[in-house]
Amino acid sequence: MEKSFESVLIEQCAPTLAGMKPANMFIFKSCGRRAVYAKADCWSCRLEPYGIAVCILKECGGSFLVYVYRKAWLDRIIKSPMISSFLTGLGYDTVSSGIALTQLSDRLCLKKEFPHEIGIFLGYPFFDVLSFIENNGRNYVFCGYWKAYFNPSAARKRTDQYKKCAGIYKRMFESGTPIMRLVVAA
Repeated sequence: MEKSFESVLIEQCAPTLAGMKPANMFIFKSCGRRAVYAKADCWSCRLEPYGIAVCILKECGGSFLVYVYRKAWLDRIIKSPMISSFLTGLGYDTVSSGIALTQLSDRLCLKKEFPHEIGIFLGYPFFDVLSFIENNGRNYVFCGYWKAYFNPSAARKRTDQYKKCAGIYKRMFESGTPIMRLVVAA
């Protein structure tokens, strides 16, 4: 049975909806392209007063990579000096999150190699993202929501918090709590 857009949104993006994480993403499979874009646009409009946006980063063969993010938080991340310098070195324009996300979407769609800098757009620690790239995803000290190369206890704690949040949000949604009552304002 195909899951609804809303149930996948809750399962995969609870930490962002709760204000614990700047962004999450998920793959949504559907045979209706127009319907998926309409859902993403609808949720982006509904969540906008809370500082949250929803966009499609990539589509391929009936699968859609949906990105849910807190715009102001992402803007702060990509404008921080180290991260801005790193992304600029990769060809990104870090003037705004909107421009950078368009470029990330282009890289996802046009590049043969996966843009691992996506970890920055998901709020993962900068040095873990750099180390992931430098080590080709190997030699990490902990693997949870991301591969951590430094401070495994902090990464484990954060992963546990995200999982707990996702579990609580899923139970509440399944028991009838509307998504809008689960969203925390920016």
